[in-house]
Amino acid sequence: MTDPIKHRPLRSFVLRQGRLTTGQRTALETQWPIFGIEFTGKPLDLSAEFGRQAPVTLEIGFGNGDSLAQMAKAAPERDFFGIEVHRPGVGHLMHLVGESSLKNVRAMHHDAVEIINQMIPDGSINRIQIYFPDPWHKKRHNKRRIVQPEFVALLATKLEPSGVLHLATDWEDYAVQMLEVMSAAPDYKNQAPEGGYAERPDYRPLTKFENRGLKLGHGVWDLLFERV
Repeated sequence: MTDPIKHRPLRSFVLRQGRLTTGQRTALETQWPIFGIEFTGKPLDLSAEFGRQAPVTLEIGFGNGDSLAQMAKAAPERDFFGIEVHRPGVGHLMHLVGESSLKNVRAMHHDAVEIINQMIPDGSINRIQIYFPDPWHKKRHNKRRIVQPEFVALLATKLEPSGVLHLATDWEDYAVQMLEVMSAAPDYKNQAPEGGYAERPDYRPLTKFENRGLKLGHGVWDLLFERV
C-alpha cells in the first residue's frame, strides 16, 4: 500500500474556508470583480493586469491581508500580487483595498503551487514573500512545510535576475530548515552580510501578533536570498 502523504503532490495549503463576515462578503462582491484574478491555468500578462509596468511583489499566503495592504499603501511605485486560500482573508484584503483606494493590489484565491506553475511567467517577479507559513510543528508533519528544495527551485524560475525571495518565521526549527534549504539552493545567494539570518527590512510591517511575541521574548527570523 502506498503512503498517501509521501506521494501527495506539493501544495501550498490546507483548505480552510471559514465563515465570512458581512463586510468581507460585501468586499468580495464589490472589489473582487476589479482586483481579483480567477484561476484559469493560462499565463498572466502582469503588466496588463495592473495597467502599467512596475516591479511586482508576489506574496504567498497573505493571511488577513493587513500587512500586504500596508506594504501596497507605503509603496505605490510597486505592484502587489497576493495569493491566499482562506476566503475570509481574501475578503478582508478586498475590504482594505476598497477602504484605502489601493490600485496596486491584485489577489487570487487558489493553491499557490498551481498558480505559480501555470500562471506566473518566468522572470516576471521582483520579490517573493512568504511570511509566517504554517510551521507544521510536529516532526512527522515537517515534510508538509512549503519551504522545500523543489518549491524554492520553482520560485527561482519566476524571479527576475537579482530578484529576492524573502522568508520569515517565528518557529526556530523552521528557521533552521529554511536556512539549510536556501543555503543549498544553487539559484540563490544570501543577502545577509554574515550569511545567516537578516534584519527585518523596513518594508515588512511588524504585525500585532509578532510584536506581542517579541515582547514575550519570542524570536522572529527573516531570510533574504537573491536570485543569481
